[in-house]
Amino acid sequence: MKGIGIEIKWALLFALMTLIWMWLERISGLHTRHIDKHLLYTNLIAIPAIAIYVFALLDKRKNYYHGTMTYRQGFITGLILTFIITLLSPLTQYITSTFISPEYFPNVITYSVEQGEMTRQGAEDYFNLRSYIMQGLLGAPIMGIATTAVVAAFVRKKDVNK
Repeated sequence: MKGIGIEIKWALLFALMTLIWMWLERISGLHTRHIDKHLLYTNLIAIPAIAIYVFALLDKRKNYYHGTMTYRQGFITGLILTFIITLLSPLTQYITSTFISPEYFPNVITYSVEQGEMTRQGAEDYFNLRSYIMQGLLGAPIMGIATTAVVAAFVRKKDVNK
C-alpha cells in the first residue's frame, strides 16, 4: 500500500471533488430549472479533474521519487490513479443519483423527450443509474489515460545531478 498511497489519496480526493461538483450542479439548478444548460456546464468538471491529476503526479514526484520523475513513472502513476478512480466511479454515481440529485434522471428524461432529442424509451434506457455506471466504467479509463499521457509529459523532471 505504501507504494500506491499517494494514488489512493488523490483518487479519493477526485471522488470527493466529483461529489461536490454534482452537488454544485444540483444547487445551481442544472439538474432542474436550468437542465437545458447542463450539457454545456457539466463539461467544466474537466478543469478540476485535470488539476487533480497534475497535483497527484507532482505529489508523487516530490514525495515518492524525491523530486525527479521520468515520463514512464508519471504515466504509471496516472494509470494507477485512473484505475482507482474507475473503481470508485460506480460508488460516486450511486451517491450522486440516490442522495445528491435523485431528481436528475426523471428531469433529463422529460427534457430530452420534450425537446424531441429522444423517444421516451430511448431516454429511459440512456438516463438511468445502470447506464451511467457503465458510462463511468468506460469513460473514466479513457479520459484518465488521455489525461495521464499529457500530464506525465509536463510533470516529468530529470535529475540535474546526472
